[in-house]
Amino acid sequence: MKNKSTSQGKLDYIGELLLNWRIRTVLPQIQGRLLDVGCGTNKLVKTYGNGIGIDVHQFGGADLILSDTSKTPFSDNEFNTITIIATLNHVPNRKEMLKEMNRILKDNGRLIITMITPFISKLWHKIRASRDRDQLERGIQQGEVYGLTRKEVKKLLEETNFKIIYEKTFMLGLNRLTIVNKAS
Repeated sequence: MKNKSTSQGKLDYIGELLLNWRIRTVLPQIQGRLLDVGCGTNKLVKTYGNGIGIDVHQFGGADLILSDTSKTPFSDNEFNTITIIATLNHVPNRKEMLKEMNRILKDNGRLIITMITPFISKLWHKIRASRDRDQLERGIQQGEVYGLTRKEVKKLLEETNFKIIYEKTFMLGLNRLTIVNKAS
């Protein structure tokens, strides 16, 4: 049974608290026109005010729903900032999607990723099963994984021609912010 409030684009209290924490962490790093991949309710774009949110599922706010985020309708070098907030592990074809992000990101732009580890993700999904929007509305799809390690993210970024320029943990050390540029 779908939770009525989730289908209307609202999160429960804890979900909203964590989303706001991620937004506060990411917002100061955004520059220029933004593309938010896996935007969910699209709160980041709405808060920032200059961009578009895409997703593969309508959680109640996406500007554009795509069947595959590795195939976007955007032009080369279109965005100054691309964010992938708590989403990279939910993309089955991560490498292809990151190659697409490299194509549509401006040469001096930045890609911002937040990610939790597999251990934290498995624990979180188990604890939150009755309120987790992915599990309630969409389910975990083939190719998705529970979180990614720092090493896995770094390898994906190197394989798709990105260079890490900044990393830090946040959310009491449970989440990691990674900022990258296109590699020269």
